[in-house]
Amino acid sequence: MSASICQACHVACCANSTPNVVSWGRGGLVAFGTCNSVALYDPKERRVLCLLNGHTGRVNAVHWVHNNKQSDLECHLVSGGSDNLLIVWEAHDEKFIKLMELKGHTEAVCAVDAIYMDSEILVASSASDSSVKLWLCSDLKEAKCLHNVSFGSGFVMDVSLAVLPGTTVPILACGGDDSQVHLYVVTSEQLQKAMTLKGHEDWVRGVEWVSTRGGLLLASCSQDSLIRVWRLTAKSSTDTPTEDDHTIIRMKEDVFEVNDQGTSSVFSVSLETVLAGHENWVCGVHWQPPVYKDDELQQSARLLSASMDKTMIIWAPEEGSGVWVEQVRVGEVGGNTLGFYGCQMSPDGSTIVAHAFHGALHLWCKDSNKEEWRPGVVISGHFRAVQDLSWDPEGEFILSVGSDQTTRLFAPWKKQDNKQVTWHEISRPQIHGYDMQCLAMVGRFQFVSGADEKVLRVFQAPRNFVENFANITGTSKEKLLVSSDCVNLPEGASTPALGLSNKAVFQGDLVPKTTEEEPFNSISDQYQESYFHPLILTEPPPEDHLLQNTLWPEIQKLYGHGFEIFCLASDSTGTVVASACKASKAEHAAVILWSTTTWRQLQMLPYHTLTVTQMAFSPDAQLLLAVSRDRTWSLWRRSQESAEPPFSLYAHTGKETAVHTRIIWSCDWSPDSKYFVTSSRDKRVIVWGPCRLDDSEDMVPPTDISPCSSILDVGSSATAVAFCPELCSDNSYLLAVGLDSGQILLYRWSPHQKASGGDDWISCGGTDTSQSHTLAVKRLRWRPKAGQAGTEIADEGDRERELKESSWVQLASASDDHAVKIFSINMLAL
Repeated sequence: MSASICQACHVACCANSTPNVVSWGRGGLVAFGTCNSVALYDPKERRVLCLLNGHTGRVNAVHWVHNNKQSDLECHLVSGGSDNLLIVWEAHDEKFIKLMELKGHTEAVCAVDAIYMDSEILVASSASDSSVKLWLCSDLKEAKCLHNVSFGSGFVMDVSLAVLPGTTVPILACGGDDSQVHLYVVTSEQLQKAMTLKGHEDWVRGVEWVSTRGGLLLASCSQDSLIRVWRLTAKSSTDTPTEDDHTIIRMKEDVFEVNDQGTSSVFSVSLETVLAGHENWVCGVHWQPPVYKDDELQQSARLLSASMDKTMIIWAPEEGSGVWVEQVRVGEVGGNTLGFYGCQMSPDGSTIVAHAFHGALHLWCKDSNKEEWRPGVVISGHFRAVQDLSWDPEGEFILSVGSDQTTRLFAPWKKQDNKQVTWHEISRPQIHGYDMQCLAMVGRFQFVSGADEKVLRVFQAPRNFVENFANITGTSKEKLLVSSDCVNLPEGASTPALGLSNKAVFQGDLVPKTTEEEPFNSISDQYQESYFHPLILTEPPPEDHLLQNTLWPEIQKLYGHGFEIFCLASDSTGTVVASACKASKAEHAAVILWSTTTWRQLQMLPYHTLTVTQMAFSPDAQLLLAVSRDRTWSLWRRSQESAEPPFSLYAHTGKETAVHTRIIWSCDWSPDSKYFVTSSRDKRVIVWGPCRLDDSEDMVPPTDISPCSSILDVGSSATAVAFCPELCSDNSYLLAVGLDSGQILLYRWSPHQKASGGDDWISCGGTDTSQSHTLAVKRLRWRPKAGQAGTEIADEGDRERELKESSWVQLASASDDHAVKIFSINMLAL
């Protein structure tokens, strides 16, 4: 869809857990692989500018092709994935397009590097097939594999390319699982082994060249916790080999010869220094990019390293002595996470970023006034499939759950000075031990979530969250605390060392014990129970705070299902929650209703024979719709005036009357509670109804509820569907349909048109390649009211802007590709 109709205003995603997946360009953009896409992230604007979709497997390596011209920004990017492909991307009119695919590897590509050779791009890649390949990409969109080096049963973890000083000969460094660094020179389009650098005692995880005035420096890092820096220099023919002079102590030099267009050059490689400072595997090294001073490129010898000990260190030689020392050390403390996989430095060297095993980016900025480094705001998101999401009833934030065992809360950040609203993760209410599956909001600051376990868990926002939410979103704190019962609210929550339940932490629990003489009564007294520290936030928190200080307390567990919870729904009044679990028999497929005042079971609704896949209460809270793997739907009606039982079966389809021929994935209600829609693996979307008579509150007889639209074939399995709460200008309904291909389609449906000819459906287009997800859409949810979250107009008199703002609606989508996306859609442009 065109930008005038649909804009992606937020993408929440994180980096894949592979070492070479993040690259910071000289133009200021950070490129990183997220699931099967490459995200281009602007750290200044703090948002994803676009996603490059082309791989069909996980993206494992990303590298900008740097040029050393002052004016030009990078216009080429190389990515490698688990689909055995390398893709070269090229910038065209501020957009990146796929220039060419490099096919040849038989296993997943794990590292890439690329340099310009005149107008051509030289690419080196290593893969799990134990090979390193060298490619030449010409400007005619043609690519050829120049050479292939096999490492037998060994693997190469990283590759780096550079040009030998004073020549046009490229040199390739490969670090592998044999604890050695192998150097190859490219002569007559073939890779020739120059030498092997020994010294590391474990797998070499990263190598990177940098060009300095004295020659080339090569940094290599290893699982032996050490970094080695090697110096490569050109030896002139006058350098006569000295006899073994035992009076002089000097580093051992290795020498190799290179022929370049008829002239022979000799180069020597020696060990410059060994850097010891990390306490665990060093997974990544990165040199500070060169900067322009007085119209010439100046390279400083500053090296950044990232380790599994959760720290990053900047190393540099001291001014006077030239001894390499640790200049800066930053890192994380606490949390149950593994360390850093890789690191990058901004073009000006004032910002550094690391990516962790669970995909989170960690960013530090240097304070311009002081010499201090402090954590900065950076993008975050789920690192596995996102299963479900929900807007809060006011439409001010989004909660999502995923297979990464977390529940995350995203909200718009209103900065004082900036008009642009950006979305960020501001809380992680639940960090669980089971994969999360579904959630339902109950009121403003309460939700129920279900995971791959038989228990439902109820969470309530603590006071610390409500206060920070008010600060970040610019809402009135007093108004929010009135809406949630603020008298008994705990300060926060923490999880016991071996527990799964978030325990509430109250004001009294935060007072540290002063009596030191008191002996420990039991072993457990020696370990603090609460890791929670209340924070006063004015900006979104960094990853280590999200992990420890933004949990919500669990206030209730609900028992009743015999298998893993699969779906949840809550009604608009916030009084009833419906839940269903995985089922292969009718006895387990019953829906359970819970009261939100007592959290007791109200009723069981048996009808379906297989798993109920989704449920939805009508907006007027009178009807509950359930759709199932048994290809049927059931409609339950609320009893009048507290009669027993609360809900009774009102209408349903059976084996004979079912229209869908495969599993029904999703369902939703029209905003007037008159119609409902179902979508299925059989590629069909059908609207059913009407459920009530025109202009009256009376229900229609159950037999009259039948398909009232023509059958819409969307061409692919329809995994999610949602009715927009706002009507179009001609009083037609707007629907969004999510497909298992990742695309989202928009349709207008008019109940007054003849259904027979298919004239009742009008296609409004779909998301284009860059907007679409790359895997199945799991859930679609419209914002409950018109307008864009975070852009509420303070001035009541601004009528024109109010009208313009109310023409926008927002759609949130969750997908198997780890992403949560929020689209703004212009109703007038439709």
